[in-house]
Amino acid sequence: MRRDSKAGCYMIGVVAIRYQIHPQTLRLYEREGLLLPSRTEGKTRLYSEEDLERLEFILSLTRDLGVNLAGVEVVMSLRDRMQSMQEEMQQVAEGYEARLRAAGIQVEHPTFEKNLKATSLVKLNPQGLRKRS
Repeated sequence: MRRDSKAGCYMIGVVAIRYQIHPQTLRLYEREGLLLPSRTEGKTRLYSEEDLERLEFILSLTRDLGVNLAGVEVVMSLRDRMQSMQEEMQQVAEGYEARLRAAGIQVEHPTFEKNLKATSLVKLNPQGLRKRS
């Protein structure tokens, strides 16, 4: 997969310091298939902003919720599948909307849909469920 050359890229040492983890931990995550950083011609790992978001999610599972790596792999797999299904559903919905518009039918969207974001990790606290910030 080709990445945008203008996107921010970080070397393994910088990422390790930023997230207070050992570089071997990042290498382990790569071996387990949890993170897939791009590589330079000299085989140096480069972590994009997308990789860092994924790492933050992995670290929140392991540090905050105590999930082991096997559990992280399952959660990440389900999350990736859910995201691809959401994208597929969005494409199908857009296709139907295009057909309706072509037939002269106006399509209206409820206002709450505009404010929806992709699902994120939630924590249970005494007051109930609350989204992580």
